[in-house]
Amino acid sequence: MPEKARVAVMLSGNGTTMSSLLFHSRLPNCPYEIVLVASNMPEARGLNIAAAEGIPTFAHSHRGLDREAHEAIMDQALRDAGAEYIALCGYMRVLTAGFVENWAGRMLNTHPSLLPKYKGLHTHERAIEAGDSQGGCSVHVVTAELDGGPLLGQVPVHILPDDTPDSLSARVLMAEYQLYPRMLADYVARDKSPDYLVAQVRERAMVLPDADEIVSHGMPCFGILKGKKFAYVSLDHHGDGKTALLVKISGPDEQAQLIENDPDRYYRPAYFGDGWIAIRLDMGDNDWDEIGEWLARSWRAVAPKKLTGLMDVADGF
Repeated sequence: MPEKARVAVMLSGNGTTMSSLLFHSRLPNCPYEIVLVASNMPEARGLNIAAAEGIPTFAHSHRGLDREAHEAIMDQALRDAGAEYIALCGYMRVLTAGFVENWAGRMLNTHPSLLPKYKGLHTHERAIEAGDSQGGCSVHVVTAELDGGPLLGQVPVHILPDDTPDSLSARVLMAEYQLYPRMLADYVARDKSPDYLVAQVRERAMVLPDADEIVSHGMPCFGILKGKKFAYVSLDHHGDGKTALLVKISGPDEQAQLIENDPDRYYRPAYFGDGWIAIRLDMGDNDWDEIGEWLARSWRAVAPKKLTGLMDVADGF
C-alpha cells in the first residue's frame, strides 16, 4: 500500500471539522493520515478529541507573543511531527505571509461561503441579507490573500425562506464535513496521480515552439510538429508501477552519472538506449521548474535550427 501523506491540523476550537478529516483518514484507501493536531488555544476541545483518538497534540498560547514568534513555535512543532501538509480547521489566527510562504502549496483551508463571495467573517448573515438563493462552502489552497487561494471544490447549500445565520450555518457545516476530507484526499494524492502528472508535463511541453502531442506505444508523447520526439511519459510500463518522464540527454556518461547520483529518481528506460533518461515523477517532490528545464533541453536536442534560433531570440528579451 502506498505511503500516506502526513497531515497536521491547526485549530482553535471544538474540533468538529478536524474530526471529519480524522475519521475519513481511517476509511480504506484514504491517502492521508493525521500526524498532529496543533492549537493556539491550550483549552481547545479539539485537542481532547484528537488525544482520545490517539493523535499527538501540541498547544501553545499566542498570548504575550508577537505573531512571528508564535508562528515559529507552531512551525517547529509541525515540522517535528513530520507534517507534509497543513489543514486549517477553524484556526482563528491570521497567518503571516512568511508562514504561508514556508508552506506554499501545502496548506488547505475550508471557508463557509461560495468563494470569492463573502471572504472573512459573518458569511451566512451576509448571504441572507443579500437575498442569495444559495450559501455553501469552499475548500482552497491557502495564500497570503485572505480566503483568496486557488479553489479546489465547493458545495452549494440552498437558503430557505425562514433561514437564520445559525440554521444556515448548521447545514453548511454538514456540507463542509463531506467536502473537506474529499478535497484534502484528492489534493495530497495528486502528486502521484498519473493524470495530474501527465497534465503537468503537458503544460510545460506544449508551450515549446511547434510542440505537438500524440500517443505512442501507449504513452503520451511530445515532439516537434512533423518532426522528432523529445519526451514521453511512461505510465506503469510493463507493470513497473512507475510514472516517469523520458527525455533526451547527451549520452551514456551523463546517463550513468545521473543514475549513480540518485538511483531512486533516475533510471535507464528500456528500449530507448543511452541517449535517454527516465525521471521518476511519482515520488511526491517534483521541482516542476526543473522538469520544465529538462523538457526545454530535450526539445533543443531535436529541434531544427530555425526553431532554436527563434527560442534564442525570445530568451534574449
